[in-house]
Parts: sequence; C-alpha cells; structure tokens
Amino acid sequence: MAQKLKEILGLRYEPVAVKIIKQGESVTEQFTEPADKIRHCQSIMRARKGESFLIPAEKHACVVGASSLGLVPTPIKVKEGDFHANIGMFESAKAAANMIKQRYEIEDKNTDATLVGPLRNFRMEPDVVVLVDLPETLYWLVPAATFFEGGRQDFSTAAFQATCVDSTIIPLITGRLNMSMGCFGCRRSTDIQNDEMIAGIPYTNLEKMIQALEKIQSGPMKKARDKPVR
Repeated sequence: MAQKLKEILGLRYEPVAVKIIKQGESVTEQFTEPADKIRHCQSIMRARKGESFLIPAEKHACVVGASSLGLVPTPIKVKEGDFHANIGMFESAKAAANMIKQRYEIEDKNTDATLVGPLRNFRMEPDVVVLVDLPETLYWLVPAATFFEGGRQDFSTAAFQATCVDSTIIPLITGRLNMSMGCFGCRRSTDIQNDEMIAGIPYTNLEKMIQALEKIQSGPMKKARDKPVR
C-alpha cells in the first residue's frame, strides 16, 4: 500500500504509520526509543524520511500533544489558555482555552506510547497513515475518499496541533480523512516546508482509497496533471 500511494500520488516522502499503544498492549515492532525527548510532529516528519520510533509518555517533548494523545494529563496552563495566549496567537487566555476545549483528544487516558514509522516496514496494523506533501498531491485524497459514495469532505483544524490532533486523533476518532495546513508548533519545530500540508487517513479506509486512486489515476488525475501550460 505504501508503494502504491507513492507511485500513484507521486509522493516525495514515505507514508507514515502511527499506532497508539494502550496500557498492557505488547509491541511487536523492533523500534527503539529516541535518545532524547521528541515531539509527535517531529516524529512524523522524521518518519517520512525513513526513521522509526517507539515513544513512551516520558519521551514526548510536547505536553500539549502528549495530553491530547492520552499520554499525560492536560496541564492547567494549557487547559485555561495561558500557555497558548502567551505565544501571541490569541487575544486572550479565554480564546485559547476555547480552542483546547473544542479539540479532539483520546479521553480514556490509558495510552502508554506512540509508535511512528514508515508504513512500508510497519509490521503491526497502524491506526492512522499520515502523508506530508504539496496541496495538489494531497488533493487527490479527496476524490478518492468520495469516489464510491459521493458527498463532501469536512476538515477540522486549528492554529495548533496539526499532526497530533488534526492528522492523528481526528482520523482515528471519526474514521474519516482529515487535512491540515500545518500549525505553529510543527512549522517552528520541524523541517516541514512552507508549501507543504498534512493529511491523516484512518488505516481501515486506506485500501478502499487506494482502489479509488487506481481508478482515478489514468483518467482525471492524468488529465489535470498533463494540462498544457498557458
């Protein structure tokens, strides 16, 4: 599936698999813990270039992301908005708190770790597959998601938490494709490029989406991509 995604879409990076490891769940992957603390967004961006990580709660560097993933309690300063208001992207702590109040998060709080790595060599079944690429490249996921049943796609995003909430938790909880233009944290802390965005696909939907992409590839996709330059 990873190879098909790369070939059909023309991805510049590896599709990234993410699995949320619950308490008591065994890990069959031979991934090692990072030497230093790492953010979820950093693990995604490094995994798209081939690295793999098993990241327990104590190795997550960002408490905002870790709390949404159910790894740690949400700090009071984050919950009440002071943390994000101090960054300067909200007029008040109340406004920042409203963002946190509306975010999707893993509510059972029994997560032990995250497992992140290239989909091509993931041996466990992931929860979500994350793609990072140009808008035109990721656009084709939309017709793939609507190919069999039609309808429209609704995407949820915010100024923060593009990889942890937008691209991991929302697809996991809703069972639907979600896209994000990136966020302050990932754009400040990773090597994501200015012209790149992020998509999260529930793994349970991936095979069907690839089937749709295979049907679209030689028709609409080729016509749009091969248009003459005017």
